[in-house]
Amino acid sequence: MSRKKIASSKAREENNGPHLARALEALRTGEVVVFPTETFYGLAADALNESAVQRVASLKGRDHNQPIALIVADSTMLKQVVSEVPPRAKKLIRRFWPGPLTLVLTANKGLTRLLCNPEGGVGIRVSSHPVAAALVQGLGSPITATSANPSGAESAKTVAQARGYFGAAIKYFLDGGELKGPKGSTVLDMQQDRFKIIREGEISSEELDKFIASQ
Repeated sequence: MSRKKIASSKAREENNGPHLARALEALRTGEVVVFPTETFYGLAADALNESAVQRVASLKGRDHNQPIALIVADSTMLKQVVSEVPPRAKKLIRRFWPGPLTLVLTANKGLTRLLCNPEGGVGIRVSSHPVAAALVQGLGSPITATSANPSGAESAKTVAQARGYFGAAIKYFLDGGELKGPKGSTVLDMQQDRFKIIREGEISSEELDKFIASQ
């Protein structure tokens, strides 16, 4: 077996059983966890715990006017954080979730403003990465999904890079090996059934346009 495959195998082992359980316990007590997604490493916190979300923003050094995106487990959990899912958004969800497509939808009242844009929208996706999926399913609550780097720095593709950014400020890191990047998720504003690409990422605007046109 190659060194790369051995490293990947060890990373998977670390994210099973007690390692994942300790990460979930950290989230339940309001801590922040570094975790792998299908694009980059992210900073996970319980999205319904305002102080935990505040800690994510502080670690990032992020402007409070820049909302923090979320990962949910499924369409049922989506209802915990959004008030409406327009028809075209439902079609996109069926086609592209799980995967690197973040949809901006109207947030439920009471969701911390750190997660919302000025129009009251929140960015959400379902991750196709097994560790990200296990975290949000195990917690039973949406988690934050902002990239694991200080604002303005390169997104972390390895745990070593994330540790270099945050050091002892974060106690728990889940290792998913070296992640592919090179882009984050595509962010699409679907509030009030609009169709506006905020950021083009792994899913191209052409692919999205083609899909919508076919419906």
